[in-house]
Amino acid sequence: MDFTLPPEIEDYRRRVKAFVADHLIPLESDPVTFDAEHDNIGFALLDAMRGKAKAAGLWAPQMPKSRGGLGLSMVGQAAFYEAANFGIFGPATFNCAAPDDGNMRLLEQVATDAQKAQWLQPVVEGKVRSSFVMTEPHPGSGSDPAGMMLTRAEKVGAKWVIKGHKWFITGAGAASHFILIARTSDDPRRGLSAFLFHKDQPGWEIVRKVPIMGPEEHGGHCELRFNGLEVAEENVLMQLGDGLRVTQIRLGPARLTHCMRWLGMTQRAMSIARAYVGERRSFGKLLAEHEGVQWMLGQAAVDVQIGRLLVMHAAWRLDQGDKARKEVSAAKIHVSETLNRVVGVCLQLCGARGYSRDTVLQWMYRYGPQAKLVDGASEVHRMVLAKYYVKEAEAFWAWG
Repeated sequence: MDFTLPPEIEDYRRRVKAFVADHLIPLESDPVTFDAEHDNIGFALLDAMRGKAKAAGLWAPQMPKSRGGLGLSMVGQAAFYEAANFGIFGPATFNCAAPDDGNMRLLEQVATDAQKAQWLQPVVEGKVRSSFVMTEPHPGSGSDPAGMMLTRAEKVGAKWVIKGHKWFITGAGAASHFILIARTSDDPRRGLSAFLFHKDQPGWEIVRKVPIMGPEEHGGHCELRFNGLEVAEENVLMQLGDGLRVTQIRLGPARLTHCMRWLGMTQRAMSIARAYVGERRSFGKLLAEHEGVQWMLGQAAVDVQIGRLLVMHAAWRLDQGDKARKEVSAAKIHVSETLNRVVGVCLQLCGARGYSRDTVLQWMYRYGPQAKLVDGASEVHRMVLAKYYVKEAEAFWAWG
């Protein structure tokens, strides 16, 4: 086993880290930078940074070169995304942030050529943003869309007419292109279908942006209501009844790219804590010289490195054509929970300064809890792993 990155990927990793250090981290301490509504970088400044990323040849790493991307493998993306999220504005700047990242990947894989030209290419180019519309309030679907989805699409003449209620739809407030999952039959496996629609189409509304405890992606996390949205047949994604497949195709890699980004965030948190304990003195010596501090940093380093290995193994499996469901679930559990533990440790090590807005640790601390919820809660992924283990027994541990 050779864990050395190929020269091309290592070059991208180094260039991304340098770009983040030179252009993005300085913006984090500038109060003018932040869009107060989202606690994130403002759109105008983001667009300027995106222009610099394109000029540097660091744009859309997950997309083929034929579409203006870098065409990186999943292993390459793991290195790129980790380096990108060393700065909290990195993923959005390089056009590899959720939800656009997962939506682009899905459309590139399953959309028709005409659909790609209309719905995908503008997102790749950064001209518009996109959103994936699936989650519903009780009693609708959360982690069980196949069994509980209530939003329905009925065929009326040549159009599909959609009625229903969705919420926590990431990025909806800023999106122009949407992928919507709705029920088209009561078949337990093929009862869902996927539809493409534009923000300007009538028959739907944003009820509100749901207030959350932490910073959010651009466009917020919105509650939507559909009261007769009409979608033409050519805007059905894949085939009728393929909605569950669409969600599986999208969410598998998307869970892993979340983990890639979170690993970069944990490393940034540790770098902030390392600098602080290396200069702050207490009881006659540096904090870094106290054994208790060393235990905290050492365990954090172990947890992050385990996450990196889990993510890289899952990425390698995906590159081999495997669905890597076990590997992705294991990475999602560990990395999401590591993000919360490590950021908490780093905030504690920095004391009052960590709690203040003088560093981005407080931003990460408020962001962290969502990692254990999005794209399947940790408990759901533990259920997935348990089912595989019960079914496979000792074969669960096979390397091949």
